[in-house]
Amino acid sequence: MSESDPRIVKEHGLEARVAAIVEPVIEDLGYRLVRIRITGNNGCTLQIMAELPDGTMHIEGCEEISHAVSPALDVDDPISGAYHLEVSSPGIDRPMVRASDFERWVGHLVKIEMTLPQQGGRKRFRGFITAMNDGLVSLKMTDVPAGEPDTAELPLKEIGDARLILTDELIDAALKADKAAKAARGEEVDPDYYNH
Repeated sequence: MSESDPRIVKEHGLEARVAAIVEPVIEDLGYRLVRIRITGNNGCTLQIMAELPDGTMHIEGCEEISHAVSPALDVDDPISGAYHLEVSSPGIDRPMVRASDFERWVGHLVKIEMTLPQQGGRKRFRGFITAMNDGLVSLKMTDVPAGEPDTAELPLKEIGDARLILTDELIDAALKADKAAKAARGEEVDPDYYNH
């Protein structure tokens, strides 16, 4: 599953160790790992962000992943001391970690931080995704002074962090995508939930 669409944005250090333990477990269940974060919240919190291949997630999936990864984490014990396990969906203003994320959200606003400086020595970009081709994300930037180039082509392999920015258009698109995914899986769709 992940071999054809691998994560391009990955963890480092302890988070990478945890990802190596839980990603195979998550994939065996039919989900994809989005991100691992370890924070000091509530003493120590291990957040596992995951989704179905169609980009959606449900509460039952979070519970299923939690029950499956707990024994694997207990065996390898990568985190010293007590911690809280939190499994969640990527949310609407999600991290972008795969090429398919950029393809799926063409036309939407994103902020990207590169690992290496790009055009003009810049590392931070904000703009609308216009295309995703040959390992490059094309952006129409929103934060450039008048008269300067407002487009950028950023290599996927040099993206350090990327996230969708919450807009009304993104909310509408996410709700439509969720509704279509549920219908495709044969799940009951509550029409009142999607009408606002």
